[in-house]
Amino acid sequence: MGRTLLGIVLGMVAMWLTTFSVEFASHALYPPPPGLDPQDPKAMEVILATAPTASLALLVLAWALGAFVGGGVAGRIARHPRSAATFVALLVMFGVVGMIVIFPGHPKWVSALGLLLPIPAALLGAKLACHREKTLPK
Repeated sequence: MGRTLLGIVLGMVAMWLTTFSVEFASHALYPPPPGLDPQDPKAMEVILATAPTASLALLVLAWALGAFVGGGVAGRIARHPRSAATFVALLVMFGVVGMIVIFPGHPKWVSALGLLLPIPAALLGAKLACHREKTLPK
């Protein structure tokens, strides 16, 4: 149980760092319009309404890639890799739900993909991490 908890914690850290990095790159490529504060919900409505599709796609990529990397790290460490990876994916999904509730202006396709992709991405990450472990020479 200790290894599984450690896997979940390190998977969460890896997921957060990955998601943050992709979102940071997205904001660098597609900055919000000048004079709008992304912390203000009213300004976020304008930002989301004027955001290019590529910017929104990078947001979905951040969530999916975060789940993939976090699930891979969790799966590599945990005794129960599928459970640990699923837990990390559920955290991503809770974050997506939070973003949808706080900023309801997200397009429906962003919300749908943000809720559909994390579990398969995390399980794939865990599967690949576990497969790699089995194929390494001893």
